[in-house]
Amino acid sequence: MYATPIRSMHASQSALRSSSPILLCRPAPDGRSASGGANSPIPGSPLPSAATRSISFGGKCEADALSDPRDASGYSETDLISLGFLSNPKLAALVENTRQAAEIDVGSFDAIVVAGGQSPMFTYERATDLQQTFVAFHEAGKVAAALCHGTAILRYARRADGSLLAAGKTVTGFANIEEDFADKATWEMGALERGKHLMPWRIEDELKAIGANYIQAGLWRGFAVRDGNLITGQQNFSGAETARLVCEALGG
Repeated sequence: MYATPIRSMHASQSALRSSSPILLCRPAPDGRSASGGANSPIPGSPLPSAATRSISFGGKCEADALSDPRDASGYSETDLISLGFLSNPKLAALVENTRQAAEIDVGSFDAIVVAGGQSPMFTYERATDLQQTFVAFHEAGKVAAALCHGTAILRYARRADGSLLAAGKTVTGFANIEEDFADKATWEMGALERGKHLMPWRIEDELKAIGANYIQAGLWRGFAVRDGNLITGQQNFSGAETARLVCEALGG
């Protein structure tokens, strides 16, 4: 799940055995925006427990069975972008020892883009460094963007006064109809017991519950929305739409 028009240059995060990519846009010497970001390709396995302690991102990224295009299950075998990334030794090395979100110097970048994977649904509640960094970009007037399950960060991201960043904002993210589709697919594959769900909660439901104006464009439709300097993309087919809004917000 990548905002593909933004060139990734520097790896930055993983959470235990699971993570979500971050892209950072750095001002170029001539004033234009260039990227200096990170790709930690996919959530890990097994998923961490829902402990209340905070976690720090950084370290080796490892893919779980549902996310690894090389896995025998075939669940993600059509993910040619990740397959190409992992097959290139130079690129694969970028996710062997990724940096922590706390190390990000907000003043050195114009934007942050938090992408998806399944890990955010399990780990972002405790990823306090990432939450604070995301809010810091937004409060500094810089672009703060998230897409797919990466929008899980909006359930937890709070300003210094304790208010939720997404409250009152128009946002999108992985939709209920898409969660239904994913659940059904895994049931039919025999990868998950029928009646159980892949995700422990749902982005659409929770963003509405915290007072955000959640909108979506339909099943697997590429879609992104901008509300001020907050940009959100619906799911993994919304990378291009999200990237366009980020580029427009940066004056590109």
